[in-house]
Amino acid sequence: MNLLIKILKNIFKALLLFLVLINVFILISGKTYLYKGVANTYFKGRSSVSIDDYPIFENRVIKAGKSSGWPLGSNYNKSKIPSEYISKLESINTIAYVVIKDDSIRHEEYWDGYSDTSHTSSFSMAKTFISVLVGIAIDEGKIKSLDQPIADFIPSYKDGKNANVTFRHLITMSSGINFTEDYKNPFGFPAEAYYGTDLRKLVFKYHATEEPGKTFEYLSGNTMLLCFALSKAVGTSVSDYAAQKLWQPIEAEQNAFWSLDRKDGDEKAYCCFNSNAKDFARIGKLFLDSGRWNGNQVISEKYVLESIKPAKLFDKDLKVANQRYGYSWWTYPAYKPAGQENKSYQIFYARGILGQYIIVIPELKMIIVRLGKKRSNEQIKGHPNDFYWYIDAALEMTT
Repeated sequence: MNLLIKILKNIFKALLLFLVLINVFILISGKTYLYKGVANTYFKGRSSVSIDDYPIFENRVIKAGKSSGWPLGSNYNKSKIPSEYISKLESINTIAYVVIKDDSIRHEEYWDGYSDTSHTSSFSMAKTFISVLVGIAIDEGKIKSLDQPIADFIPSYKDGKNANVTFRHLITMSSGINFTEDYKNPFGFPAEAYYGTDLRKLVFKYHATEEPGKTFEYLSGNTMLLCFALSKAVGTSVSDYAAQKLWQPIEAEQNAFWSLDRKDGDEKAYCCFNSNAKDFARIGKLFLDSGRWNGNQVISEKYVLESIKPAKLFDKDLKVANQRYGYSWWTYPAYKPAGQENKSYQIFYARGILGQYIIVIPELKMIIVRLGKKRSNEQIKGHPNDFYWYIDAALEMTT
């Protein structure tokens, strides 16, 4: 018994020493964001971020204005999600699945206590929203074009290879800047950007190390840098600009919230736009209708059509010519549905890391929104496996 007590005391001392050393490292390195990260993951029984995280951050309100609801189709909710897919959707904790066709809701379903008014994080769908705002700023002449150097708005990028980085390079993830995208590394860019309190200090540490405009490499830092340049160009926060130029013109039903790095700070523009499934769907409708909302041109048709085409780049991950990414929209030029190999559809979509999707199929005038707590880890042709489920289920329900 005495030997056991002695062993336990030694283990406790070793653990205590380890914790002291970890804390010393955190304090010396300045990576105090790790405390918030641990408190809101492991201490809550999770190992990663949550769709419900926005209350742990400061937020800026994206105010809605005059709102309009979605019409319900004559066959609203008469078709159930096929059994082949319902089990798949539930296996990865789907919380919302909405199918819109011909401007009316054909099916909507919610799980786990969530509803059509629940606010959850967009995660990386926010990158697409920033792209939309850039297009509007170009239409207004506040940005000359996508080929304008960001150094015109961020003077610290006037030197070396940084001087060659343009809005186009950031919006197509081809800046050549040495950001990292390791989601498992607690010391990496994504973790510090998410839990840290000074996005500008973090982002401006990185620099262009490769020639811009050649290679598509998905890196969240590009969108943060794009946000800083956009905010400077329009002279206000991206949240206020979004409210005035996007959220109110598309008649969103509810206020949205964009999480900040600190009180009165900067938006986590690469993620963390918090809204609900049916208001997210409005972004899809706006682009389905070539930038118009109820006859009003919110964003130019030219920019919309350019946005949803694959940028002419080399895809670093797949090692082929890029077919997956446009102006921060994911693209699928020729989608063949399950069991319908004789058909193919052009598809474009926004997506987030935990399975947030706004999927648009122009030929069918269809929008699919899926929100959830997980997505498939498997990929087919560079797209998450579950992406295919949502499309095939919707097609089976509506055709």
